[in-house]
Amino acid sequence: MVESMAHSPVKSLHITQQEMQARVSRFQDLKSLPVQSADDVPQAARDVVYARELLSVIGLDGDRKTAINTAAQIVGAGGMTMTLARCPPGQGPGLHIHKDTYETFTVLEGKFEVIWNEGGKNSMVLERFDTISLPPQVYRAFTNVGATDGLLQVIITGGVHDMNDIAFAPQEAARLDAIAPRARQTFEELGFRFQGGGL
Repeated sequence: MVESMAHSPVKSLHITQQEMQARVSRFQDLKSLPVQSADDVPQAARDVVYARELLSVIGLDGDRKTAINTAAQIVGAGGMTMTLARCPPGQGPGLHIHKDTYETFTVLEGKFEVIWNEGGKNSMVLERFDTISLPPQVYRAFTNVGATDGLLQVIITGGVHDMNDIAFAPQEAARLDAIAPRARQTFEELGFRFQGGGL
């Protein structure tokens, strides 16, 4: 005979209207991440590393910060971060790899091509509200292939979210070097790495 297990009731929390304001992100109040405004790096070089505009929605709780998740209006959601990436036609960050984290993209506006694997050998076009989730240790990149600005929701989960988790493919370092001699060094000083699979 199976003994029934007594279940204790789940205690609910009470959150005030004011406390809930800290759990709300208003799109019109989002600001571009400061890390994207390196004036000594040409826009073409910044476009290799970032979406043209990154808007941090949900950041990490506690002292855990990353260069791409500062100034979030919501802090702490079980280790998940959410950023909105706005890209003009033809733009998107270069091929990179995450060591321990999943990266999930949902198209909110426009049309994006997502490439993956070494050299970006595989690709898929996503349209509005389509979602793709890339596991750790798989190269990935995205480009707006639509005719107007595109908006992509980027959610990162699992693992440790820090600059040691992300590295760009070696060919992206070569692209940076061709654009501006010191661009790669500037990004390396911010914590970015360019050895790709050698994470």
